[in-house]
This record gives sequence, C-alpha cells and structure tokens, in this order.
Amino acid sequence: MDRPHYLKQIARQFAVHPVVALLGPRQCGKTTLARMFAEASPGLVTRFDLEDPTDLAALAEPRLALQALGGLVIIDEIQRLPDLFPVLRVLADRPDNAGRFLILGSASRDLIRQSSETLAGRIGHIELTPFTLPEVGAAHMDRLWLRGGFPRSFLAPDEDASNLWRRSYVATFLERDLPALGIAVPPQALRRFWMMLAHYHGQLVNFSELGRSFGAADTTVRRYLDILAATFMVRLLQPWHANVAKRQVKAPKLYLRDAGLFHTLMGITGRDALIRHPKLGASWEGFAIEEIIRRHDQADVYFWSAYGRAEVDLVVFGDGPPVGYEVKYTERPQLTRSMQVAMETLGLEELRVVHPGDRSFALAERVRAIGLAGVTESGTRPQALM
Repeated sequence: MDRPHYLKQIARQFAVHPVVALLGPRQCGKTTLARMFAEASPGLVTRFDLEDPTDLAALAEPRLALQALGGLVIIDEIQRLPDLFPVLRVLADRPDNAGRFLILGSASRDLIRQSSETLAGRIGHIELTPFTLPEVGAAHMDRLWLRGGFPRSFLAPDEDASNLWRRSYVATFLERDLPALGIAVPPQALRRFWMMLAHYHGQLVNFSELGRSFGAADTTVRRYLDILAATFMVRLLQPWHANVAKRQVKAPKLYLRDAGLFHTLMGITGRDALIRHPKLGASWEGFAIEEIIRRHDQADVYFWSAYGRAEVDLVVFGDGPPVGYEVKYTERPQLTRSMQVAMETLGLEELRVVHPGDRSFALAERVRAIGLAGVTESGTRPQALM
C-alpha cells in the first residue's frame, strides 16, 4: 500500500532539516516507507540496519563511516546505537554537508531523548502510525477495527492468521524489543500489567487503584505505563481544564492505541465475539478516538469531564475555536443534556457525535451526528489492497 501522506511529510521535513526521524511502533511500516522514499529520491542511497550485525560493525567508527557519504542515508533502529546522535550533529553542521539522514526508531522522541537534545534545530520528527481508516478505505472499516492497523495483521489472509500474528507480536515486543531499548522489565510482569490495562481501556487512570490491582507500588505502575506510552502501545489522553466553577476531572484517560492488540489482550478472536463482548462500546470508542486524533495530527487534543455534570470524549484545539467529539456505538445517536452543557461550557465551535454508520445529520444547532469514515476522510487511498 502506498502512503503518500507520509512521503510528502518526509519531503517537507527534509526541505528544512538535514535529519528526519521517522518514529513509530515496531512493524508499523517504517522500513517499507523509507524504501519507498528512497526509490523516489535521486542520487545515492545508503542503508544501515542496526539489527544487522554487519551494518552494526560498519558503524563501529560512525564518523569515519558516515562523513564521506552523500545523498540519502537511512539508519534503521537508531535506538540501538544512541552514540550516533552527536556524530549526526557534527555531520549536519558541516558547511559542505552533502548528506540527508533518515533515521528510523521504534520509540518516541522522549525515550530516544538524545535526538531532541543533541540535534535540536536540526531534526524533524514524524510519527508513523499503523494503517489508518483513510488509507484502507471506509469499506474496510470493520476489518481495521477488528484486526488493527499493523500491516501484517490487517493484510493477513484470514482471521486465524491475523490473530496468530498479533499474539506473536505481543510476545516479541515484551521478550525482545523492550530489552533492545535497554528496558529491564520482567516480560511476564509487563504482560500481566498490559493485560490488566486492557480492562481499563477508555477509563480514567487511578494509579493507586492500578497499583492495588497489580500488587505493586504506584511508582512501578507509573514506570510501566510510561514504557508502554513511549513505545506507542498506550495513549494517556490528558484532561482539559476549563476556567469554570464546575469540579473537573484531573486524571488522564487510558486507551490501548491499536484496536487489534486490544482485542488480542482481551481474548477477542473474531467479529461475533466482539459484538457480544461487554467491552464492545469501549473498543469502538478507543478505535474511533485514535482515528480522529490521527486525522488532527497537528492539533492539541484532550478530553473534558465535569463530575456528574457533563463530558466530551475528545476536544480538538486547532487554529480556530475548539471542536468536540462524542463517540457513540449506535447508528441513531441523540442529543443529550451532557452535550448541551459541554457546548455551553467550552464554547465549542461544533460538537460531532461520531457513530459507526455512514449517515450524517443535525441533532441541534452546531451539533451533528457523523459516521467515523466521514470524520476521518482525507482523500488518501491505497493503490492496491490485498
């Protein structure tokens, strides 16, 4: 599948930065996207995969290995060799610098802290996500929701193969990927914690309650959550605090970012099991919110809730007045008092009630029901879909 949106982002970043970091979870398509970009790039292309012992040995003296290179230089799994960042800074600052460096990493820039500190002003960051709804098309929405967006899960020939890939992914992530990042956490303990988080999907985070349920200190819970957030597995959606007299929620909401991995951790193996599962509504909410956030990738996003009064699942702050999103798993959403209070309190330009259908209709002035495909539509379509 072509991903022209991300290819354009890489080109735009290279127009102003000598180094571009493409960050995202393992197996989300970073290497494939880098190859696509390289194929369209004129001139010399040099690749280093830091999981390949030969390439790792070639960079034993990184400045000597890189300083003579021109054109596009791709370095995959950059987090395995953090000593490269100071070298990239020196090379990027050369007056005669002839190289562009595309570095790929499986952790957030907060975890790969060197790139933000050492390369400040010289590096552009792009977060690559698994497949999104605009990329696969509305006709494949249920498949994307059930399987998630990781390419090998989404494109698997059948549900059994998709489920098998996701179970293997979870095991590999815990047993190999995290240790490769220098994170020393017992795999079985983190697996149990991750599975426990799946039951809190879509709920407010109470660190003390999580600690009691897991049988660990609050500090351990926070550390494990930070690890899963920094490796793109979990999203902690922060609350918005309006300047109002109402008592507002201050704790973040927790979501597992990929719906397919959420279903695997919950033991949901097919659509029939999902439709009957008590977490059906939470699953749809997390899937829809993640898609909407990806659609607004340059905006600030929060949720808002006033105890016992009103709430909004997502508030997006862009260039103009804020826009609210309320997610409902029903094809016939209705206007509620909570929505009216939220509109008045937050001064929303519009409140969009997102549902799984394809109809769009007004519920009230500035309140509109709209299908998820209509919200996320961006005109991006793959050229081929297996």
